[in-house]
Amino acid sequence: MSTVQIEVTNESKTLSDAQVQAVVPALQTQVSRDFAPVWGIDAQLSFVASNALSDSTWWLVILDDSDQAGALGYHDMTANYLPIGKVFAATDRTYKQQWTVTASHELLEMLGDPEINLVVFDQPNAGTGTLYALEVCDACEADNYAYAIDGTQVSDFVHPAWFQPSRTAGDAQFDHGGQIKNPLELLPGGYIGVFNVSAGTGWSQQTQNATADYVNRPRVGSRRERRRTPRDQWLPSKRRP
Repeated sequence: MSTVQIEVTNESKTLSDAQVQAVVPALQTQVSRDFAPVWGIDAQLSFVASNALSDSTWWLVILDDSDQAGALGYHDMTANYLPIGKVFAATDRTYKQQWTVTASHELLEMLGDPEINLVVFDQPNAGTGTLYALEVCDACEADNYAYAIDGTQVSDFVHPAWFQPSRTAGDAQFDHGGQIKNPLELLPGGYIGVFNVSAGTGWSQQTQNATADYVNRPRVGSRRERRRTPRDQWLPSKRRP
């Protein structure tokens, strides 16, 4: 099983270093106990000061204010083209969301799709087909689906069977919390990026009740931008917004 080294650091004024460091053991438990046996990738997390981040590790950085409208967090690439997860604690607080759930969400999705390029293709017949972005927390991302590890709330996440339309509730588990009952089901507040290859209209966002085209150009460096942009045109992320 692959094990990734991830450094967690605090660049937020909303939270103290001690508050962030105290959450790392719960995130470690979620990754190693819950996520790794299902998805086959583990990580070793450590808390470090922001001026001590290593250029050779992945990063999970706690910041204050979001640099992307509507985003409580997202993952991107460092200047060395290694994954970085960004969590916006002050923005979470503004929207009455729990920053630990956002941190867990970005951590798991960074592990599940580190280069933001993985998809699952569903082809129900010869004339149609849909690509689903391999995002492991988006379908069940709302805080009310989170669960506690030693008093810290962490995000629910889907299992591989969620991406397998032929599976049934009788032979598969679709998310860690057992709240999703069918493949490709989106819980209230959940969403997933989809690409209808038959229509050729590009990426759109599917929610429980509708599918909406991405009207505005995504911010350069964001995960949506990376899904639409050839690798040779990628720009590395700035760590601070």
